Amino acid sequence: MANLNLATLDASLAPRLPLSSTTLFDAKKAKNLSFEAIGAAIGRNEVAVASLFYGQARASAEDIKGLSTVLDIPHDVLESQLAGFPDRGRTLDLPPRDPLIYRLFEVVQNYGYAYKAVLNEKFGDGIMSAINFSTKVERDVDDKGEWAVITLRGKWLPHGRF
Repeated sequence: MANLNLATLDASLAPRLPLSSTTLFDAKKAKNLSFEAIGAAIGRNEVAVASLFYGQARASAEDIKGLSTVLDIPHDVLESQLAGFPDRGRTLDLPPRDPLIYRLFEVVQNYGYAYKAVLNEKFGDGIMSAINFSTKVERDVDDKGEWAVITLRGKWLPHGRF
């Protein structure tokens, strides 16, 4: 039985994404694999893998080799499609129209200055890097229901160093 929770490529996004996105998502669907399973197989975090699928991260030679093996995509096809630099940010409309992405946007809209104030109090004047960055998504359950836990971990860059 297929896992009904597996992410697939939204056809309306495909024209704004690189060719590799369609190739990767089609292979993911054919193999019935989650981003978590692919990440475990290639030694990457599931969010990093999803970012590769959407063309928002640059694939290393190891990523290409691993994805080729796990998804049964010819190495030369994947290597040519993932060559070059990502064209980040092209897929997102502002404000976002997808309800889940909109809610994440809304978190920053509503709490952005609060995060900034608290971060400045703790670290001083600076920014959190989105390059030296990691993230993870976890599921938590308690007596009040299911909770999404998103951890953002970025290197602190004091003012004058970015």
